[in-house]
Amino acid sequence: MAIEGKYVPSPTQWVRDQVEAIEAAGDTRAAQLMDRPVVLLTMRGVSGNVRKVPLMRVEHDGVYAAVASKGGAPENPKWYANLRKNPVLELMDGTRTWTAKARELSGAEREQWWERCVAAYPPYADYQTKTDRQIPVLVLEPVQD
Repeated sequence: MAIEGKYVPSPTQWVRDQVEAIEAAGDTRAAQLMDRPVVLLTMRGVSGNVRKVPLMRVEHDGVYAAVASKGGAPENPKWYANLRKNPVLELMDGTRTWTAKARELSGAEREQWWERCVAAYPPYADYQTKTDRQIPVLVLEPVQD
């Protein structure tokens, strides 16, 4: 299921550059964050427009996580509100793309995934110390078409 509609690029230059590199190559390996692999999320924004964001690749047994860290900023990244309102998205890893549904985690399940997220990208632990909010972790579970 493709996310249809008007695509509005990110106002952030490095995000636009990464999305363009991924789309030109047809492969998420064309971009990295902090020298680590990324996945590309395509979602419907709160505004109704299509939005695309590269995120750190966190995967366990075929299920992926999205960490709304924003580098430890006091507020969540904008894509978090998009997924809360419109949880069905397109997820791309490498050259493979599929439909997934975002589900925010809490309790023991969040803690288990948080450990996986920090293992994939250790600075997440430092980001958590910089903010009073608990950094949201969402799982991106495959949807059967």
